[in-house]
Amino acid sequence: MNTTLPFRGVPIQPRPVGVVGSREGTPSGIPPPAEAIGGGTPSGNPTPAADRLIVGVDFGTTYSGVAAVYTSTPDDVEVIKTWPGGNGITSDKVPTEIAYDSPTSNGPTGANAASSSTSSLTNPPVQQDGDSSGSNIKWGFQFKPEESRLRCIKLFLDRNQKLPHFVSPLETANQLRQYDRNVMDAVSDYLTQIYKHTIDTLTRRYGESFMSMTKVEFVMTVPAVWSDAAKNATLQAAERAGMGKQHELRLISEPEAAAVYTLKAIQPNHLKVDDNFIVCDAGGGTVDLISYRITQLAPLRVEESAVGTGGLCGSAFLNYRFEDHVKARIGEERYKNMKDKKPRTWQMGLKYFEEFVKRNFNEEEHQEVNVPFPGLPDDEEAGLESGFLLMTAEQVKTIFEPVVREVCDLVEGQVESIRRKNGIVSGIVLVGGFGQSNYLYQRLKSHFNTAAPPPYTERPTHAVTANSPQAVEVMQPVYAWTAVVRGAVLRGLEGSMVVSRRSRWHYGTSYATVFDEERHPVSDRYWSPLWERWMVSDRMQWHIAKGEQVSERKAVSFHYTRNFRPGQSLIVEDDLIACADDVCPDAFRKGLINVCTLTTDLNAVPKPLFTRLTTTKGIEFDNLDFTLDMTIDSAALIFELKVDGVRYGHVTAKFH
Repeated sequence: MNTTLPFRGVPIQPRPVGVVGSREGTPSGIPPPAEAIGGGTPSGNPTPAADRLIVGVDFGTTYSGVAAVYTSTPDDVEVIKTWPGGNGITSDKVPTEIAYDSPTSNGPTGANAASSSTSSLTNPPVQQDGDSSGSNIKWGFQFKPEESRLRCIKLFLDRNQKLPHFVSPLETANQLRQYDRNVMDAVSDYLTQIYKHTIDTLTRRYGESFMSMTKVEFVMTVPAVWSDAAKNATLQAAERAGMGKQHELRLISEPEAAAVYTLKAIQPNHLKVDDNFIVCDAGGGTVDLISYRITQLAPLRVEESAVGTGGLCGSAFLNYRFEDHVKARIGEERYKNMKDKKPRTWQMGLKYFEEFVKRNFNEEEHQEVNVPFPGLPDDEEAGLESGFLLMTAEQVKTIFEPVVREVCDLVEGQVESIRRKNGIVSGIVLVGGFGQSNYLYQRLKSHFNTAAPPPYTERPTHAVTANSPQAVEVMQPVYAWTAVVRGAVLRGLEGSMVVSRRSRWHYGTSYATVFDEERHPVSDRYWSPLWERWMVSDRMQWHIAKGEQVSERKAVSFHYTRNFRPGQSLIVEDDLIACADDVCPDAFRKGLINVCTLTTDLNAVPKPLFTRLTTTKGIEFDNLDFTLDMTIDSAALIFELKVDGVRYGHVTAKFH
């Protein structure tokens, strides 16, 4: 379930949309449903338009990628492979790293420094545009090994997610404080560099006149398990970077983008209606999983068959486990001396581990691995000889196994969720940088295809086999590392192939209703002078349940009511509430998630649509009834306020 505004940018003329909420329900006690956020086109499929360029941006934790396609040549998806600082070497992705050359001279000092360090991670952006600090920015491949830089900045956008042990909030905050920046500034500055390089590359490819006349649409990916606020923050950062100023900008979840590419890549050989496929997007920092059931083959249509899950168990964790292993083998002092005085030696060993060991290690083929550390003296006890550190297959396994086990557990959870509904899991598709790992592939293959022989029984063998766990095929598609960004391009090109999704949270709003002594505590009641009866507030109306199937092609409608005294402002605020628990409460309580505050302007609603009511004491007030239509996209909730079937009003959402 996602609550970012999916479409932003100059080319889009927003429709009147809106939301309202009520603290007082109708006297009948029927709880009035929800508030809303968003704007844009409810349909998941883009309107046919003139030829345009579709640009996919995969903003990753450790690496980011860009791909583009011209709609007149839809089969020619091009991945950007040349980057500043790359020294002519091509790469499908660029490191998600950034630094500023010159610190500001007016940064906080002394007692103010500590508080400023924390605020650097949380304060909203001050700048209106990315890359506006005046500092010279280094990013991607432009760093020397020993140079300091900001890493994993993407993870700080979602404060609901646990940070990995190797990411230090204090160190990151200190670096940001030196340059008078915060996380949103840094993310926006990085995306600005991505945007500028993308436009420059496309201009070189197609020419300036072509680019000036051709519409460019950006499709950006976000983790499926991220909070709504984090998705909205990503969208805002992309807008500030330039992707939403003169262009259309939309979001898609990372595993859904990967699924768009991979399911098309493996069809039509393996796909059948009712087959379930699990897409495991194993990246550098995070692992995202999503499961789909095939509902139609031509054209391909799928629906989510299990609630998406994810965790912090990407391949970056292998790097830090490798670092701990080297430190333990050669000793703390020698390790520190190598990193400080011979950084290139350390970088060469780490590069070999990243590019060879992580991707290719197979315990059956590699009984030992020799990692180069040129310049380190021989040490038989440590396993150092001729500038190489000898690692046995068992030692490499100890680095891999805890991280790989977490991924296997996540996949197992998806498999069990599907099987509990009597679904058949036909395949697991591995994508992402970590998804290229031979060891991860073999472990998943072994985990889901190793079963003990069936016990002896007098029943026919086929009957026993039918009740035993089914084997699950594990697949690694071509271009696994760029599957997400390729899928983002296809999503912009062809529209959505997903007919329905599973809500990751319960979503609802609070309301007031008539006091019922059998259901409500007496301490919660209050007297309403408008309804002239005892009421209770902060009751919860849950509009979508966790795990519920929802379709972007069919809006969910709620009836709502709001009361106003004459002269009272028609601009109202309400909160959209979420619950991550399996069972949601009947009343608002601590622990529920305040997704965002919704501000709605009802001044556009014609006055005759308000009903004038009068209490027995002669107090007059206006009552407005309306319906709220909610549509769910890959990474967005879209709301429309309707009165008697006509759209009115305006809504803005402030995320928390």
